[in-house]
Amino acid sequence: MTDEPLLRVSALSKFYGSRVGCDNVSFDLWPGEVLAVVGESGSGKTTLLNCLSTRLLPSSGTASYRMRGGQFRELYRMSEAERRFLMRTDWGFVHQNPADGLRTVSAGANVGERLMAVGDRHYGKIRATAVDWLSRVEIDEDRIDDEPRAFSGGMRQRLQIARNLVTGPRLVFMDEPTGGLDVSVQARLLDLLRGLVTDLGLAAIVVTHDLAVARLLSQRMMVMKDGRVVESGLTDRVLDDPRAPYTQLLVSSILQV
Repeated sequence: MTDEPLLRVSALSKFYGSRVGCDNVSFDLWPGEVLAVVGESGSGKTTLLNCLSTRLLPSSGTASYRMRGGQFRELYRMSEAERRFLMRTDWGFVHQNPADGLRTVSAGANVGERLMAVGDRHYGKIRATAVDWLSRVEIDEDRIDDEPRAFSGGMRQRLQIARNLVTGPRLVFMDEPTGGLDVSVQARLLDLLRGLVTDLGLAAIVVTHDLAVARLLSQRMMVMKDGRVVESGLTDRVLDDPRAPYTQLLVSSILQV
């Protein structure tokens, strides 16, 4: 077990003119740790996620990632090609809308493309690995040649998860991964995600407005309001004994539903 974090974030800020996207966010993320970022719409959580995943460049601050060789690299000083390669190999990004994370090719090809990005070229091995991963996300092998448009919403989200995890990434970003799904489908997907994260030892940053999702998936939580972190700590502590008035309001609103 390393004594160094996987990701170091310091004073990260993003401004859109006079509007605050996120402001002065700092934290360390450790290998195998799941961090939930919660808050209402407009709180800045998605802006933060997009900055961390380098989809947006921040206005100020730093984020350093520990590469597989052990050295830390400042993400915003990497070339665009280096960042794209990191996203295809060592990172994953699970979108709320699976259409944003899938291509209009077969289920097997969606998974296989990630393998080819890390150098796999043997068709038989790629297809066998795709079959294995479809099984792991509860998609039947006989659907391997079907396109995502033939799948239900829950199946498309599970396919997106398989596409992201097949290369063995160390860090996965998730943007409302159960948003827009029926409650029963959400529960099944959350059970699947929790099992995969634990089995694979993944680190993850999960953006969600759903405190139940945060409790089920994460060990640690940050609560955001108006672009700023108003409270952070172990997930159970934050939810069971919230200190910040805004967090207390969030938790009480759920309890009253």
